[in-house]
Amino acid sequence: MAKNQEVERIAKKLDKMVHKKNTDGALDLLRELKNIKMSLETLQSTRVGMSVNAVRKQSSEEEVQTLAKALIKSWKKLLDGSEEKEKKKEGSPVRSSSTSKDSGSSEKSTKQSGESPTTPTSPTTPTTPTSPTTPTLPPRVTSFPPAPVTTDSVRNKCRELLVAALQTDDDHKTIGVDCEHLAAQIEEEIYQEFKSTDMKYKTRLRSRISNLKDQKNPDLRRNVLCGNISPQRIASMTAEDMASAELKQIRETLTKESIREHQLSKMGGTETDMFICNKCHGKCCTYTQVQTRSADEPMTTFVLCNSCGNRWKFC
Repeated sequence: MAKNQEVERIAKKLDKMVHKKNTDGALDLLRELKNIKMSLETLQSTRVGMSVNAVRKQSSEEEVQTLAKALIKSWKKLLDGSEEKEKKKEGSPVRSSSTSKDSGSSEKSTKQSGESPTTPTSPTTPTTPTSPTTPTLPPRVTSFPPAPVTTDSVRNKCRELLVAALQTDDDHKTIGVDCEHLAAQIEEEIYQEFKSTDMKYKTRLRSRISNLKDQKNPDLRRNVLCGNISPQRIASMTAEDMASAELKQIRETLTKESIREHQLSKMGGTETDMFICNKCHGKCCTYTQVQTRSADEPMTTFVLCNSCGNRWKFC
C-alpha cells in the first residue's frame, strides 16, 4: 500500500511538470521510480506509465528520455508476461479435454482390436507467441458515440472553434481523447435542441467555447475531456454550472450578504408585533405610513418583516 502511494505521488508530480511544460527535476523522480520494485497491480492502479510517457515527450533532455524509455520498456515486459500467463491458463483446459478424448478413443480402439494398450505420449505444449514489445505504453482513450457529419458551413466553423477550445492545454494529449469527435458531439447536441443555426444556437456555442478556454477554470475542460461531464451535459449547462469553484464561492458569499442586508434593511419606521408576515408567519415587523392619496383619505401603511425581508402594503 505504501509503495502504491509513493508511486502515485511521483506520478502526480510528473503530471504537474507536463502541465506546466517544465520538466526540471524529472530525472530525480525517474530515478526514484527505477529503484522501486514495480508490480502489475501498481502500474494499473496508478497509471504511472502514462505520466512517464508524457514526460518523455515533453522533456528535451536526452538523459530523461533515455531513462523514461528504459522504465517503460521494463514495465511493458510485466504486461506481456501477465498476458502470456492468462493465455496459458485459458489454453490448459482445452488441451486436457482434448487429451482425455484422444486417450479414450485409443483405449476403445485397442479393446476392439485386441491389442495391448500402449502408453499414450504426452502432447507437446505449444509455445505462446509473445507480442512484440513497443517503446511506449498506449494512452487511455476516452470514447464517445459517433456524431453525424454535416455540410453546413456555420456548424463546421462552430465545431472548429470547439476543437480549439478543447485543445487549449495539452490535457487532451495526456488523456488521449479525439477532440474533433468530442466537439462534433457537443455541437450536435446543441443543434438538436434549437434545430437551426440562429442567434440562440450561436449564443449557446459562444458560452461553451469561452468557458472551455478559460485558463482560470481548467477543471471544466478536463472533466469534459475525461468524460466526467458528457456532451449532453456540457451542451445544456448554465453559466453558473460551468463557473469555477472559486467563482461559485464568491457568488454564494455575495448572495448571502445581499440577503442579510435585505433582511436587516429598514425604512426608518416603527417596530411592532401587530402584523403577521404571510411568508414566515413572524410578528417582528417594521411599518411606516405614507400619504399616497388625497388628504381626506387614510394613510397607506407599508410593512417590512424583519425576519425574512418580506414587504407588503397594508390598507
